Amino acid sequence: MKPAPGLAHCLMLTLLLGSSGSLAGAIGVLLAFSVVVGLYGLCMRLLRPPLTERGRLVVSVLLAATLSSCADVLAQRWFLSWQQAFGLYASLIALQCVVLEYNGFWGQTLVERGKLCALFGALLLLLGTLREVAGSGSLGRSASETWQGIVLFSEGLPLISLIPGAFIVLALLLAARQALIRPKLNSKEMHRP
Repeated sequence: MKPAPGLAHCLMLTLLLGSSGSLAGAIGVLLAFSVVVGLYGLCMRLLRPPLTERGRLVVSVLLAATLSSCADVLAQRWFLSWQQAFGLYASLIALQCVVLEYNGFWGQTLVERGKLCALFGALLLLLGTLREVAGSGSLGRSASETWQGIVLFSEGLPLISLIPGAFIVLALLLAARQALIRPKLNSKEMHRP
């Protein structure tokens, strides 16, 4: 029995909503996600064959935690302000690696894995951009105000910058997607009041 992909990938939702408060946060988490998951996949490909099920779980957790911690230390070294704001969410990548391991993600073809990662990346960047533009009224405005960024309107909607705002923006994106892919009603069908 193949696991349901929607339920198994729901842990990506925490990473997606938490780290998409700004475009810079989304890019940083996407970069960390790509590097950690890519290295995890390469290492587990070599380590997986001789392992038992219990050994695979232990190695999977240790490897994912190690790679995620290394990414966090590198972020502390070179991108401290980003790491202080989004380091917690970047640490969740280790948990996501283990979930992907036991969901059969690595048994899929390279194209299927690429589609899932590209969809996650595109949604993360889109949410980051929309939340920054709607939340602050600008894109790329720094805290020091020396770089104004692209100012679209003077004041934003602060709710959108928070996690509840991320749920609202995601719900609006899902509603727009549903409206675009909804099949046309047949002309024979009639709605009754």
